Amino acid sequence: MSTADAPVEARAVAKFVHVSPRKARLVVDHIRGRTVPEARTVLAFTPRAAAREVEKVLRSAVANAETNPSLLWSGDDLYVSAAFVDEGPTIKRWRARARGRVARIEKRTCHITVRLAPAVEAGREEASAETQPSESKPKRRSVRRKKEAVA
Repeated sequence: MSTADAPVEARAVAKFVHVSPRKARLVVDHIRGRTVPEARTVLAFTPRAAAREVEKVLRSAVANAETNPSLLWSGDDLYVSAAFVDEGPTIKRWRARARGRVARIEKRTCHITVRLAPAVEAGREEASAETQPSESKPKRRSVRRKKEAVA
């Protein structure tokens, strides 16, 4: 695969962010697949602390896209093609407990990655995303209803 065939994306990564990866993933799930203006609006009204960190990464990715001379994209013409959170190192601390014991405190960190692509490609990905849920397996909940109906 040559470099001409590779999809061109702008990306930004924030490493060693002092937020639990699980909490950051909840925020990142809200912006995946959205356009940049939509994602900024969603993050502005998300009350979670991780939203501020994700917003910084999104702003950095947009700035990278706008300043890269080979791309020359406007921030409003982009969409979030990929956004994910990886686990970073865990800082371990101790807390004194009763009877000379200790409790371990784990301060988790994460690496937040946001990739942006031109909105022209967004239409293709949305169309493929619409077909995927119909092909998936039925939810377990529907199986329970059938058992209750039989019983």
